[in-house]
Amino acid sequence: MMPLLIIAAGLAAIVAVYAQARIPDFTAGRAKAALTRTVLAVVGFAVGYLGVAAYPDDRLAALLAFIVGFGVVHIPAAVILFIKGQRRAGES
Repeated sequence: MMPLLIIAAGLAAIVAVYAQARIPDFTAGRAKAALTRTVLAVVGFAVGYLGVAAYPDDRLAALLAFIVGFGVVHIPAAVILFIKGQRRAGES
């Protein structure tokens, strides 16, 4: 179980970093980009916290579950930003 959780956390972290890094490239205005990043981060923290609750006795598993939850929230944004990048779309 732990190896799967480690892999999932690694992939989730990559997705979250990608989404957070690409948001300014496709968002018109710093304020909108900051708001988008903040909303994703807050929701990510909330979902990550739910993951922590699933492993009350295992700190490493709880941390990995937090990372997975945080990253899962970023998947839709990452997919949209990836598609926009492929299309060379402008800011919106």
